[in-house]
Amino acid sequence: MNPMNPQLVMFEEELKQIQKIVDRLLQDSRSRSILLIDKNGQLVAASGSAHELDTTSLSSLVAGNVAATGGIAQLLQEDEFTGQFHEGKGMSINMSLVGRRIILVVLFDKGTTPGLVRLRVKRAQDELVPIFEALAVKASQPNSSPALQEITDQDIDDLFND
Repeated sequence: MNPMNPQLVMFEEELKQIQKIVDRLLQDSRSRSILLIDKNGQLVAASGSAHELDTTSLSSLVAGNVAATGGIAQLLQEDEFTGQFHEGKGMSINMSLVGRRIILVVLFDKGTTPGLVRLRVKRAQDELVPIFEALAVKASQPNSSPALQEITDQDIDDLFND
């Protein structure tokens, strides 16, 4: 775990909200796939034809790309570049930062336009930022880890009293 980018803690309620936004973005932007990736390269949510992709490799490469672009931004005395767009012959990719922590990746083909994608991404970002901010607050509270909520004091006592 990178101390500058601690592991993202996810809760079921927020994950459902995030997935709903990602699914709607897929439809509204007429894209092929949507990925939400944390800056450590871990896939948070996906929609569309993401199951056809090597999402593990793609997530790592996207996170590395964003980190490298952050280095370029520093050299140019910018805080960071919040969006990137790469156009290919058949497939294009739009990457944007959500709350400085999450990378929203939209993969799309000629069936949509970069303008429509950017418009719909902006709306999704506006909806996602408060969710990730709330997650950060929730995760910082004592006993907030989902795994720890199931462990009781009796479980701990039983473990050490055998």
